[in-house]
Amino acid sequence: MKVYNTLTRRKEELKTIEDGKVRIYVCGPTVYNFFHIGNARPFVVFDTLRKYLRYRGYDVKFVQNFTDVDDKIINKAREEGVTAPEISERYIEEYYKDAAALNVEKADVHPRVSEHIPEIISFVQTLIDKGYAYERNGDVYFSTRKFDGYGKLSKKDIDELESGARIAINEDKDDPLDFALWKARKEPDEIAWECPWGMGRPGWHIECSAMAKKHLGDTIDIHAGGQDLQFPHHENEIAQSECCNGVPFANYWMHNGYITIDHEKMSKSKGNFFTVRDILKEYDGEVIRFFLLSGHYRSPIDFSDKLMEQAKNGLARMQNARDNLRHLMENGNEGEMTAAEKEAADGFDAYRQSFIQAMDDDLNTADGVSAVFELVTAINQAVRGGATKAFAKAAMDVLMELCGVLGLLQDAEEEEAIDDDVQALVEERQEARKAKNYARADEIRDLLKARGITLKDTPQGVQIIRD
Repeated sequence: MKVYNTLTRRKEELKTIEDGKVRIYVCGPTVYNFFHIGNARPFVVFDTLRKYLRYRGYDVKFVQNFTDVDDKIINKAREEGVTAPEISERYIEEYYKDAAALNVEKADVHPRVSEHIPEIISFVQTLIDKGYAYERNGDVYFSTRKFDGYGKLSKKDIDELESGARIAINEDKDDPLDFALWKARKEPDEIAWECPWGMGRPGWHIECSAMAKKHLGDTIDIHAGGQDLQFPHHENEIAQSECCNGVPFANYWMHNGYITIDHEKMSKSKGNFFTVRDILKEYDGEVIRFFLLSGHYRSPIDFSDKLMEQAKNGLARMQNARDNLRHLMENGNEGEMTAAEKEAADGFDAYRQSFIQAMDDDLNTADGVSAVFELVTAINQAVRGGATKAFAKAAMDVLMELCGVLGLLQDAEEEEAIDDDVQALVEERQEARKAKNYARADEIRDLLKARGITLKDTPQGVQIIRD
């Protein structure tokens, strides 16, 4: 497998620190609100990376943090008259709900800043002891110029950065480029912890370095996140981690591209800011996931109703193929596959290899989805006149294998219960058709259609499809 390494700006073969094991750290949400469609992209993309690496036989340890100590959380708590921990706890639970709707698995570890204060304080103290950080009135800053490699991830020149840097009125630091590792408490209601420099809380950048070190070690295989985090967040992580630990922080850096809304940057002021919770009112979570995987993760993608409808229709093709196979597994012909079915089944591996080739090429989910569509076309052609149960099972297995890697069709094994009254209407329609009472049969069909249920007459019987 090859991945595009932001650090080197080229695709590189994935060589892990330990054979057969991958350690991944992904920057998670700041929990003060529901996450938006832009946040959802890295959650879905790197969840898919984890699924694919496991599919390829790797033992994956996946860590994604919650930033539960932050100015935005403190401000939200003030607005609502509650504590910062109450805000963060509420939105952590809401994150889990929306992530589950997108078929994003929980990380192996979801570390929280508030639960790693001793590790963060120790990390900061080490940087002070090594001469890379200094304290000013309870604040602690990192001496950016003391790290020779600063800018190697974002490819930014430190002298050019200096020309645009300013020191805020409430800051007392030696250089405009220095950044906060620890912030002294400024207001009595701010969440804070006792430390060698007085009451305060961690800066934003230090948290990921400390938590990655604790849960994955001094050097990790892959660090991932949104493109917007390259600078300054990930750049600062590299600087403080490598100065503290004396070894490279991450061997591979993966960043997903931006999402625009109708070709414009997403912004609350423009009124084009969409949370996943809002979008879930209109579209199923799997449609959102399919949309996010339909383009290459490094490319920008545009969000619009038109594109979401296209995603809905694309996913429906896969769902219909699954439902047809499910129906044939119950109602198809008994016995061994026919010669034509055996030939078709033998050809499934070509689609599997096409899928693997795409995903091995820097997690190219767009081409991976195309390989699945080609498989769906082949399956549909093979079962057009009916099929044996054995062939339907073989086709279902490979379809679910590949869609499982993408996190799609995850309800495939969960047969949706058909209400007694729905089943009664289906049977009444069958009787009406036998009696050639087509008006009543059509009336029942329309009644069920209004309830989101389509009836498909097949040689193997009536197939009930939920729209």
